Amino acid sequence: MLRLVANKGITAMIKVLRLSCLALATVALAWVPSMSTAALSQPDVVSVNPVDYTPQLVRADNEPKPRVDAMAQRGSTLYAGGLFSRAESADGRQTYPRRNLMAFNATTGAMSSGFAPNVDGNVFAVEATADAVYIGGSFASVDGTSRPAIAKLDPVTGALDTRFAPPFKGGRINEIKLVNGRLIVGGTPGRKLMALDPATGRNTGYINLPIRDKIPNAWGGVAVYQFAVNPAGTQLIATGNFQTVDGKSRTRFFMVDLGTGAATLNPWYYDAFAKPCTSTHPRRIAYLQGVDYAPNGSYFVVTATGQIPKSGDVGVTVCDGAARFEVANDTKPTWINYTGGDSVWSAAATGSAVYVQGHFQWLDNPNGYASQCPTGETCASRRGVGAINPVSGKALSWNANKPAQIGGKDFLATTDGLWIGSDSIRIHGEPHRGIGLMPLQ
Repeated sequence: MLRLVANKGITAMIKVLRLSCLALATVALAWVPSMSTAALSQPDVVSVNPVDYTPQLVRADNEPKPRVDAMAQRGSTLYAGGLFSRAESADGRQTYPRRNLMAFNATTGAMSSGFAPNVDGNVFAVEATADAVYIGGSFASVDGTSRPAIAKLDPVTGALDTRFAPPFKGGRINEIKLVNGRLIVGGTPGRKLMALDPATGRNTGYINLPIRDKIPNAWGGVAVYQFAVNPAGTQLIATGNFQTVDGKSRTRFFMVDLGTGAATLNPWYYDAFAKPCTSTHPRRIAYLQGVDYAPNGSYFVVTATGQIPKSGDVGVTVCDGAARFEVANDTKPTWINYTGGDSVWSAAATGSAVYVQGHFQWLDNPNGYASQCPTGETCASRRGVGAINPVSGKALSWNANKPAQIGGKDFLATTDGLWIGSDSIRIHGEPHRGIGLMPLQ
């Protein structure tokens, strides 16, 4: 998944227009998208060498494998959520108690001293706006106050906004995006995909699409795993554990049109999404995972676990790989890049590249098995993270080498580069446990 950070040049221009002419300011502000969903186009592939100033997570007895699962940026502040209890400065001289959520300066790495809420469980989603930070996950409380699965915080102090109280009893929120004034959330609670009032948390009823029928033998109940919204804010795609949406057959994937008054199910559906991969493990049956739209909205990328394609399904099913699909064509993928037996959890399409991460060891490996490249074939060795040519579907030479155990669940593209959140300890041979920024070259 990929989240937008507003272009600094646009922000500066708007400030100038405000000073010069109120009328012009009104026009300029109307042009800026009213949601933080649009994919960010980058002019080039980012560097393989991460910046040196970012903080990193610290291994602790109560959390031996800390990780960052979600990130968002507003202005110069980077918010990162996951599963951790401590972080430290880049030079290792200062340690900060931070329970599953932290904030720091994105250009200096300086940790925020005021933003330190106590979140009692894994944070899987973060969305930052001008006046709030929304977090979702599997937690039950924030600073001792009951807030199952979702909460709204002050972006400076981290204080809990008690006016925001969605009617959730528990469960897990996996994704949050503010779209055209509506807070869209996806996960296991309630109707699985809902549009909440950003101030109160009330379900607006804008999305009324029953998501039902868990996939047989798949782990857990009906759930939305991840979703992405196109740059225009008019379309949404989602993956998860389900077989029907609004009464229509939609195993593992669906597309929604975000109309003015209500969301409606789009007829786009690739029939092979209903086919199984090789693995029968409960956690690999609902195999589609991360999704992201291209900056121009004409195509999207979906990633998957699932072991490997069944015999004869190479090039058809997206198993242990990443695939590009055109919004205008639901009959076949433009390309599928396979790992040969390892999961791909997340993707970021920036125009110049499609970045993917997971716990894989290879790309360009359609015939591999058990994470091996077959003798005599040419595979691209990529540990934990890689970049794919968006046109050809082949691995680019970019190789940041980020060994992982579970693998990374989130990217964040900004005008400065590409943030990577994961459970990795090193990136490009340098210590960057949990998080790192790959700068634009």
